[in-house]
This record gives sequence, C-alpha cells and structure tokens, in this order.
Amino acid sequence: MVQSMPDASPTKWHLAHTAWFFETFVLGGLPGYRPVDERWAELFNSYYQSMGPMHARPRRGVLSRPALAEVLDYRERIDARMHEAWQRDAFDPAACHRIELGLQHEQQHQELLLTDIKHAFACNPLRPAYRTDLAIKQMPAGALDWLAFDEAIVTLGAPCWPGAADHFAFDLESPRHRALVGAFELATRPVSCGEYREFIRDGGYRDATLWLSEGWARVQEKAWARPLHWLDEDSEFTLGGVRGIDAGAPVAHLSYYEADAFARWAGARLPTETEWECAAQGVPVAGNFVESEYLHPHGDARPGMRQLFGDVWEWTSSAYLPYPGFRPLDGALGEYNGKFMCGQHVLRGGSCASACGHLRASYRNFFPPDARWQFSGLRLARNAR
Repeated sequence: MVQSMPDASPTKWHLAHTAWFFETFVLGGLPGYRPVDERWAELFNSYYQSMGPMHARPRRGVLSRPALAEVLDYRERIDARMHEAWQRDAFDPAACHRIELGLQHEQQHQELLLTDIKHAFACNPLRPAYRTDLAIKQMPAGALDWLAFDEAIVTLGAPCWPGAADHFAFDLESPRHRALVGAFELATRPVSCGEYREFIRDGGYRDATLWLSEGWARVQEKAWARPLHWLDEDSEFTLGGVRGIDAGAPVAHLSYYEADAFARWAGARLPTETEWECAAQGVPVAGNFVESEYLHPHGDARPGMRQLFGDVWEWTSSAYLPYPGFRPLDGALGEYNGKFMCGQHVLRGGSCASACGHLRASYRNFFPPDARWQFSGLRLARNAR
C-alpha cells in the first residue's frame, strides 16, 4: 500500500490496474460480460475520463481494500477469463490489438513497479534493499568520443498501430514521416557518475547561469544538490541497498533541468529526439535491461557508439509533441498518450529496469521536466564542427 509521493503508485495498485486494463478494454467488449466487482472500476482506473470516475492518484495509498489477497485473486480470475475466451476464439482482430496493447502496458508498469519501490524504500530511514542478491558489475566508462552525422533527410517513427500486423508501436510513435536533420555530433556513451560528480564539485548546483529559469527555481525550492538517491558524493541508494557510487556507471535519476544544466556546463547540449533516433536506427536493441538482473546502470568500456539502449533513459531537448499527421487511437484508448502532449519532454533508449523486448529505436518515453525518480540520465550532443 505504500505510496511515497503523488507520482508513484503502490505496488498493490499496479497489480490491480494492469488486470483492470484487460478486464475493461478486452473482456468488457465481450457480449454479456460481467465484471468481477464493478465497484473496483473507480479504484483502478488510472486517467481514462471517458471510462467514468476514478480515485485520486495522490491518494492511492489509502486503498486498504480490496486487500492484497483479493487483488491477487482478481488477477488470477482475469487471467482465467482471458484464457477461456482465447480458447473459444472469442476475440476479433480489434480485440487482439487491444490485448497486445495490454501486454505492452503491463511491461511499462513492471518498470514503474521497480522505480516506485525504489523511491518508497529510499524514503525509509532504514534504507531497506529490494533485493540483497543483486550482482554488482563495475566497469570503467571508457573514453567519451564523438560520432559525426552528416546533414540528411531521414525517415522517423513507426508504422501506425494497429495498421501493421507484424509490428507493434504505440500511437505516439506514428506516423512515419521525413525530417531534415542538420549535421551534428553525438557522444559515444552516456555521461558517467564520475563526470557528473565533477559538475557538482565545480559548483554546478550553485551557478544560476547554467540553468533554465524553471530549473533554477526548482533547485532553490527543493534544495537539490546532487542526483536523486545520491546520499552524498560517494554513496547512493540502489535497489540492492546503499552502495558506493560507481564512477564509471551512467549517472541516473536526473531531471531534465539537471541534464540540461550539465550539458551546458560541459560545453555541449542535449540531442533532439530526431538526432537520437537517427543515431539509433539499425543499432541492435541490446544492453543492460531488467533481464540482466543488475537493476542498476553499469559502465561499458567498449569503443564506439554504445549504451543507446538500456542502463538509463536519455533526456532529449525535444518537447513531447505529436508527429505531423498524428491520430490517437479511437475511443477511450485515445487517452493513452495523446492528451499528455503538453509540458513534458521526450526520453529515449530504455533503462536497466526496462524489458529488452519492449524497446525499439522509435520508442518515445515522456515525463515532466522535474521528474527524477526514473532511471533517467543523458548523452551529450553538439553541432557539427
């Protein structure tokens, strides 16, 4: 039931909400379907205004009922009903597309489960570990070099879901479109903890000239002096408990404001999401994901472009906006992404808590610029020299 802040949700709520999604958007479309408990719709609806009332997000932690055992039973019953309907071929093509969306939706919540648990445990003075058996992999970051990209007209985005039968993509990734990308250079790896520590020691959090106005106001308001979960300049809280900071690992738990300030301090900038996708096209989706079971970023000293996927989400300078010709999904599912296209920034690449099979070069994540509780870091970019 623990809810450490309004942006996070209790584990029990995540478990119930993901089952509610299948019940509401898949099973609910079958003739004569009756919900397990119609009262729960208000409790586990996240933000779908067209589906009726919802419990206030900041107060999900007060939902002592249904109890955990009831929620787990609810999940089992929804799974059983899904299986039974599948066995009798009750789902038409539109329902099958909603099932795929539900599976992708659950993968998103599996990542949120870990980041929300980490935030909750970090708020506990005992600093309890989520898992005490997590392996530690420390490697140097390797040289930060630059890879040059010529000016080009590139094709971006993914085929519009559900128009492509053999390929899933969220609606915000479509339609495919062309864009002119000016010549640029992209760093071959993310910024490391060691490099970010130099920014701190050089007074980065005390120099207003490095910060966007809203970012500087947030630094003053929240007394930010280091990344979230850093206890000091030598130790940090992880899902494996308190550990020494690995200087070679990509720095994580930064807001957009912090990423932007560091880039300015380093004499560079954040890449646009177009530049990032241009660099990632054709690169295999491989790296440090949740399947690796480190649940923490680690360094990679190999030469060349690396860690575009996994380890940390990378902030871009791009506002989260619709692509030219964007159309949200029909009905209530149109609320999934489209209505958040204001006041947020795009992140790319996935993290050590993401599922490998969930990601692709066109995948767009988005959060408000002051969000820090995700595994969010940065990669530097600069104009061509």
